[in-house]
Amino acid sequence: MRAALKQVVLVGRPNVGKSTLFNRLSGTRRSIVTSIAGTTRDVITHPVSWGNRQFKLTDTGGLFGHSEDPLHELVIAHGTRALKVADLIVVVVDGREGLIPGDEEIARASRDAGKPVILAINKADDRRARTGALELYRLGFEHVVEISAEHGDGVGDLLELIVEKLGIGDRGSGIGDQEASSEEPVEPDETAIAIVGRPNAGKSSLVNRLLREDRMIVSEVPGTTRDSVDSILQWHKRSFRIVDTAGIRRPGKVSKSQVESVSVLLAKRAIERADVVVLVLDATAGPTDQDGAIAGAAKEAGKGIIVAANKWDLMTVTEGVDATKVFDENLRYQLKFLDYAPIIHISAVTGERTPKLLELVDKVAAAARTRVPTGELNRFIEKITVASPPVTSGKRNVRVMYASQTSVAPPTFVLFTNAEAKLHFSYERFLENRLRETYGFFGNPIRIQVRGRKDTRKGRERKTDVERAPDRRKPVKKGPGSKPTRADRARKAKRSATRRRR
Repeated sequence: MRAALKQVVLVGRPNVGKSTLFNRLSGTRRSIVTSIAGTTRDVITHPVSWGNRQFKLTDTGGLFGHSEDPLHELVIAHGTRALKVADLIVVVVDGREGLIPGDEEIARASRDAGKPVILAINKADDRRARTGALELYRLGFEHVVEISAEHGDGVGDLLELIVEKLGIGDRGSGIGDQEASSEEPVEPDETAIAIVGRPNAGKSSLVNRLLREDRMIVSEVPGTTRDSVDSILQWHKRSFRIVDTAGIRRPGKVSKSQVESVSVLLAKRAIERADVVVLVLDATAGPTDQDGAIAGAAKEAGKGIIVAANKWDLMTVTEGVDATKVFDENLRYQLKFLDYAPIIHISAVTGERTPKLLELVDKVAAAARTRVPTGELNRFIEKITVASPPVTSGKRNVRVMYASQTSVAPPTFVLFTNAEAKLHFSYERFLENRLRETYGFFGNPIRIQVRGRKDTRKGRERKTDVERAPDRRKPVKKGPGSKPTRADRARKAKRSATRRRR
C-alpha cells in the first residue's frame, strides 16, 4: 500500500502572503489573493510535487494579528486544528514589517505543536525587508529561508528544505517506508462533486455533515465561504472529492469587490471540473430564478445534476397537504429544463437523508458513463423514427440513416440524415425522453447532434444548364444536316437585311 502523503501547513498573520506562496508552490490559483487582510478563511489543501517527491500543502487563514473579518475567531479555530495534524509547519512572516507581536504568538503556537518548523521570510526582494529580516531571526528558528512568493525568489530553496525536513523519497513515501513496486494497484478513480447554490443555502453545513467533521466554516453570514475547497471522502470503497463553493448571486447583485468576483469565478470553475453537481436549495425560500441560472450553467457544462432541498426540517407542515408533492411540483414548474434531475429533501443540520444523497451521486456518476452499443442504438432509432418520422422546419422529408454514441459524460448521440436539416426542438425532446425510458441516463443531460448529407443535385442541374446554354456572342457551330434553330434563322435574316440596305 502507498503511504499517505505528509502534510505541510502554512501559517502566519493576515496578509503576509500565505495564499500567494500556496499558489506558487502548488502551481495553481486555488487560493484567492487580494490586498485585503483576512481574505482566506477556510483551510485549503493541494498536493505538491518537487522532483519525484510529493507532499500535501495546506493554506490557512491568518492567525492572531489584526483582522476586521467578523469570522476571524472561527478562522483561528480552523487554523489551529490544522496545526495539530501537520507533519511540518512553515511560518510565513512579512520581511517589510519586521517582527511584531502577532508573529511571536504564531511562533509560540507552532513550537507548542511539537512539529518541525521552517521560518519563511516573505517579500525579501524589497529593500525595506533587509532590516526587518534581521529582526525576524530573533524568533529563534533554526531553519530560515528568505523568499519572494510573488516573484518566486528562494522558493526552490524552501522546497528543498521542506522535503529534507519531511524525510520523503520518491512518490512521497517516507525514508523508512518500503519502496512501492511498479505493480502497485492503482487507486480507485474519484468522483468529483461540486456543491453549488445561492449564498446561505447550507452548502458548507452539508459538506461538514457528509465528512462528519467541522471541515468548513459555517455561520449565518452570507458569503462565508470564499474559496472552492476540496475534501476527500471515502464511502463504501468509493472515493468522492467534494468541492464546497462560494454562493453564487445574480450578476447584478455581485459586489464590485475582488473577493466576491473571484469567488464566483472559482465556483463556476468547480462546476466545470465536477462529475456531478449538487444544487443546494433553501427549502424554506423555494426555487428562485438564480437557482435556475446555476442549474442552467451545470446543464450547459454537461454535468449530472441533483437538486438537494436543504433545511427540510424547518418546513411547516399543513394538515392534509403533502408538502413534498407541492414543493416538487413547484420546483418542476420553475425549473422545467431539469425534469430529469432527481430531487432529495435533506437537512444538513440534523443529517436527515444525507446518506441517501451519496447513493444518488454514485448512481448519477455511473449513468453518465453508460454507453449504448452501436448496433442496438441503430435498431432502437430505426424503430422510433419509422413509427414517428423526424420533424423539421424544412419541406423535405428527412430520414435517419445511421446513429452513433460519440461520447459519454454527457451522453452524446449523433444522427446522420439523408439531408441537411435541423430537427424541431420538440422532436429532439421526444428522442431524449425515449432514450431515457430505454437506457436510463439517470440525472444526466443528453445531447443530440444531427449531421446531414449535403444535397448537390441543384448545383449539378445549374451547371448542366450553363453548359447547354448557347453563347450569344458566337454562333454555335452545327454539324452537316442539322436543323437550324430559331436563333440561327434570326441571325440569317439580319445578315440578309443588312446586305439589301447596302
